[in-house]
Amino acid sequence: MKLRLYGRRTALLGQLIAPSVPARAPRILRIDEFAFRKGRTYGTVLVDIETSSPVDVLPDRESATVAGRLREHPGAEVVCRDRFMAFTKAIRQAVPDALEVADRWHLLQNLSTAVEKTCRRHRDCLRRPDGTVSGQQLAAPESRLLDRVRQRHVEVDELAATGLSLSAIGRRLRLDRKTVRRYRNKDLEDLLTSARDRGQGVLDPFIDHVQQRFDKGQTNSMQLYRELLTLGYIGGYHA
Repeated sequence: MKLRLYGRRTALLGQLIAPSVPARAPRILRIDEFAFRKGRTYGTVLVDIETSSPVDVLPDRESATVAGRLREHPGAEVVCRDRFMAFTKAIRQAVPDALEVADRWHLLQNLSTAVEKTCRRHRDCLRRPDGTVSGQQLAAPESRLLDRVRQRHVEVDELAATGLSLSAIGRRLRLDRKTVRRYRNKDLEDLLTSARDRGQGVLDPFIDHVQQRFDKGQTNSMQLYRELLTLGYIGGYHA
């Protein structure tokens, strides 16, 4: 049955009745931040780990707000949190006897970061040579991809030296902000090695076509995807 109610989202949300908040905190409490508006406004959500149910939502992620909430609702024996330092400060101020633990997602992220750093540190030992001639390793073939990596590294370095922000550089070079950060923070050799290690993928036979279309001004990823499908591309689309 359709109710056919019309109204703005904020007005409809304002009609919701918030559930009552328990006087005491759950024994195992999770504290995590979330975005009301990414990059601008953040809040804090409190969750009962044992029941997997939300307990409360705070209007910001300031340590004073979180500490006040923990003092007003005592009882947490274990607090599961992410790496946001404001939460650490709040926990130590309000419930210093509680056990602080990292959540599962961040444990896995820390592990993957540590493994990646270790592999990069020992890259020369881990990477199998492409071939040898008289005991000497053959040089990896040059490609348009490696040339593009070198060019982008130079462009990002030059623009960063002028004091431009990551977003400004990204707009000028038509690159994602995360890509600009990667080119700014990593050595050229690491970038080139990563490009060489990508190996033969389903997109590789179509890279020249994509590059030619990009050079001619076609930057719509969905349009490029449609063109590749007509050429026999069997991969998926990732925005």
